[in-house]
Amino acid sequence: MKNLIKKLVESIGPSGYESDVRRLVQEEITDFADELRTDAMGSLIARKGTKKGNGMRIMLSAHLDEIGLVASHIDEKGFIRFSTLGGVYPRNCPGGRVRFMSGVEGVIGVERLESSEHNITIEHLYIDVGAANREDCPVKIGEVAAFHRPMLDLGNRIAAKSIDDRIGVAILIETLRQIKESPHELYFVFSVQEEVGLRGAGTAAYALDPELGLAVDVTLTGDTPKGPKMEVSLGKGPAIKIRDGRMLSDPRLIQHLVQAAQNAGLPYQLEILEGGTTDASAIQISRAGVPAGCISVPCRYVHSPSEMVDYNDVQNAVKLLVNVLSNPIQLDKSAA
Repeated sequence: MKNLIKKLVESIGPSGYESDVRRLVQEEITDFADELRTDAMGSLIARKGTKKGNGMRIMLSAHLDEIGLVASHIDEKGFIRFSTLGGVYPRNCPGGRVRFMSGVEGVIGVERLESSEHNITIEHLYIDVGAANREDCPVKIGEVAAFHRPMLDLGNRIAAKSIDDRIGVAILIETLRQIKESPHELYFVFSVQEEVGLRGAGTAAYALDPELGLAVDVTLTGDTPKGPKMEVSLGKGPAIKIRDGRMLSDPRLIQHLVQAAQNAGLPYQLEILEGGTTDASAIQISRAGVPAGCISVPCRYVHSPSEMVDYNDVQNAVKLLVNVLSNPIQLDKSAA
């Protein structure tokens, strides 16, 4: 999967501008889907199979977009001030390289701070594209950019920008490829605008009206020096979400995923994330409500230019999904 991951993470698609990534995904899945369509928001939806017997209509979602920047002011010396698309952390920006959708590249600089105790804010940052003045600047107000750097292959570990959530996109693509038979009607949704409010997943879920929802996204880890207190680490398997900042996973689905991992002999972890959320929370409250959960890929340095995952966790997430989706899923309605 590494070649696929490399293509995905090195492509550019900030929230609202996912078209290039969507085209890439469409090329990868055309031969494996029974039906393909793009909705009004821009999410790519692939259907695989039809319901058989006690099968369910299942929506799987991974988001195409990444955090980004949007040019908001250009000063007389050609330096670009910017606003953000999604959760861009100012502390991760200085020295970072960016590429605009037009292809123009630049470096993020930071003003001299009054003291070392001063916290960096977006207002302290600017983008230098090598322009000598405002008229010389090739970027216009409103143009968007994303972090820009090549994927780093460290063997079992992969580091890149936009691992959140192109790694989930790669997992759904590979799952779609590997599934041969399923009792379920499967909808693989490659959603847009997750980083700015779960918008694509919300509209797709409303249209599809699924009986079950599963997101595939990244989660934080507790395995770095003085990191958050979390029982999630790289290399110990995909994480089955219990809760995050905006949702409680359906307990019946949690148990089903845990049992499936145990029966298949696959490593797994349980995730409790104090902040942040995924497409699953938008699916869960669509229409009259949907039983929903999330399979998370442990990820270090989330929302930075160099997010890191373990390749074995990625492969095991695919194995778990293929196993779950290839077999019946029975949720006890009396336990809802």
